[in-house]
Amino acid sequence: MRLEQTKKLLLQRENIRLEFKESGNSLPSNLFESICSMLNRDGGDILLGVSDNGLPIGVNPDFVSEFVSQVVNLSNNQQKLDPPFILFPQVFDIDGKKIIRIQIPVSSQIHKTANVIFDRSNDGDFKILQPDRIAALFNRKQASFTELTPYAAIRFEDLKIELFSKFRNLIHSNNANHPWLALTDIQLLINAGLLRRDPQTGEEAYNLAAVLLLGKDEVIQTVLPFYKIDAIVRKKDKSRYDDRDYIQCNLIEAYERLMSFINKHLPDKFYLENDQRISLLNTIFREVVANFIVHREYTNGHPATLIIYPDKLETINANNAHGTGIINPLNFSPFQKNPLIAKFFIQLGRVDELGSGILNVNKYLPQYSTSNKPPQFIEGAIFKTIIPIDNDVDGGKGINEGINEGINEGVNEGVNEGVNELLFIIKENPGQRVPFLAEKINTPGKTIERWLKTLKEKGKIEFKGNSKTGGYYLVKYPKV
Repeated sequence: MRLEQTKKLLLQRENIRLEFKESGNSLPSNLFESICSMLNRDGGDILLGVSDNGLPIGVNPDFVSEFVSQVVNLSNNQQKLDPPFILFPQVFDIDGKKIIRIQIPVSSQIHKTANVIFDRSNDGDFKILQPDRIAALFNRKQASFTELTPYAAIRFEDLKIELFSKFRNLIHSNNANHPWLALTDIQLLINAGLLRRDPQTGEEAYNLAAVLLLGKDEVIQTVLPFYKIDAIVRKKDKSRYDDRDYIQCNLIEAYERLMSFINKHLPDKFYLENDQRISLLNTIFREVVANFIVHREYTNGHPATLIIYPDKLETINANNAHGTGIINPLNFSPFQKNPLIAKFFIQLGRVDELGSGILNVNKYLPQYSTSNKPPQFIEGAIFKTIIPIDNDVDGGKGINEGINEGINEGVNEGVNEGVNELLFIIKENPGQRVPFLAEKINTPGKTIERWLKTLKEKGKIEFKGNSKTGGYYLVKYPKV
């Protein structure tokens, strides 16, 4: 689908959200002016190796890998892009030519390159030097992205400090050389855009994104008293519910609880891709849950719900709409509603890239569900996602069948559900030990140790490090 999208871009003319740049043996000198301006305006796409009229002329194949690395590194270099915003270019073969596509989301921050702010229009990129125009840009961002709302009374002590080691482990598991790993806690918060200096007043404050991602439960409830996520199963009892999880914690742990809830109530299936077995349940629903969390309008009091029915999973949440109706996966312009939160989830490895959720769900759902119904992503003041699943009213049968078929082949049926949850917790919290795991899923340590022994024997997990400081990690599924 990404290749088809890229080919369609070549049929368009350059506009406020699309830029073509020739790039034979070097990156264009004005590349970061365009990146900066798109971040500051409405986002968009830059295609390297394309002439101004949309003709693919290609990037020198010998320089493709180097160019991709340069864009990734320079977009995270404050000397080049301030504040940094890590980008992930993609390479496509079109008409025998190498084309590099750089997807650029709209940012809730104001960026500059070479110490100059750039904005975007249909005519290209232009400098913003006048103080009144900079202020207007700031005000537009502040009005569009409520995640930027500053809270001067919030202090570092109001954040859940133990989350810092958790998300560092997640970042390390996703990218052992990630530049954030070398930063102090405060430096990381600044780099992530969660602790910001107001360009108008000069005052530094934590914003709503920081509170939602890292705040203590009571702090989140003070800032947003109506904040909650309601996860419900309605397979047998349609008027009330069969099971429920009422979530009012930070978004990092909310993601884990939602995924654990889904793992508990839906079966898993496994799929061979590039000679490697992947879990379809996690591949599909990590995208659904991440989109559900990342793109919600949190200042709207409308309740956010995730409901599992016999034949579908449905999510509903408040939305800052940028269009209406069902989104077409082959022809849509992804728009991040909370760029800072999305950026943070990308670094954790819970979101791949801009627009990946809709594309991946459409790609893998036919392998998971036999309903032959497409997923629906419905844009409006209330955003609704509908994911068709195979009709199942058993409630417990599905997950046991999924585990027996996949991850836990040969494991005693009596512990299937707990082992599945334990595997997910280890995946999301790499490097943890028995006390943490036991507390996380409210299970005695002896039971956890027994499950861990079984999983190690099955080659699903491994213990890394010494006996005092090491922990458990998920082993990638072996090639078959």
